[in-house]
Formats: sequence, C-alpha cells, structure tokens
Amino acid sequence: MIRDEIKAAQIAAMKAGEKDRLATVRLILAKLKDRDIELRTASAVPDDDILVVEVLQKMVKQRRESITMYEQGNRQELADKEQAEIAVIEDFLPKQLSEDETRAAIDTIKAEVGATSVKDMGKVMAVLKERHGSVIDMGKASGLVKAALA
Repeated sequence: MIRDEIKAAQIAAMKAGEKDRLATVRLILAKLKDRDIELRTASAVPDDDILVVEVLQKMVKQRRESITMYEQGNRQELADKEQAEIAVIEDFLPKQLSEDETRAAIDTIKAEVGATSVKDMGKVMAVLKERHGSVIDMGKASGLVKAALA
C-alpha cells in the first residue's frame, strides 16, 4: 500500500537527517489524515490506494500552480522549493502514462463509447478517469480528448 510506503519514507528520512524530504512527507501524511477525517461521515469510502493517489495528485497540481505564480512574481527560490516538493510527492505516485499511451487509451475509449464530437467529451473523460485516473494527469488528458474529438 502506498500509505505504508509513505510512513516508511518518513522514518527513513528521519534516520538519514533529510529535513526537506521529511517536511514534505509529513505534509503528505497530514493531508491524508485530513482526507480520512473528511471521509468519516461519507457513505462510500474509496479504496485506500485510490484515495492516496487522489490526494497526491491534488498536491502536485497545487504546487505546479504555485510554481507558475512564483515565477511570474520573480521568486525563483520559492518555485525551486515547490519543485523539490513535487519530486518527493511524485516518488509515491504510480508511474504516469506517457502522452502516446494516453492518446492510445483515449482512442480506444473514443471507439468504445462511439464518441464523434466534442459533445461526447464528458463520456470519454468519465471512462478515462474510471480506468486510468490514477496514472493519467486528467488536466493534460482533457486537452488531448478535446483534440481527439475535434
């Protein structure tokens, strides 16, 4: 389980004295705990690995947005810090599909659901997220689906 890997990484970072990595791992664990608390009242709780991947993907997305803002504000040192955090977070994410693999998955789903125009984008995105949500950046996939249906 990914959660166990993260906890093991926390211990390893403590023993190795890697302060920056330890801080990022602790951030991940805090976000996971927040998410667990949110789900206490939920009627359906997703599989733990799916939950962890969603949290990690959201954290990466937030950091990428921060990097853009820091670079626009000429704060490269803060952008570099965020980039370092992304590297640590991505260590725990499953290997992402390449752009070519993503296009192939989109083409397969497009044929399966009979999508012919941009009006069918929602159908394709729903199936894509269901099957490959943990290994595809859905933000990039959205653009690729739109291009495939145009």
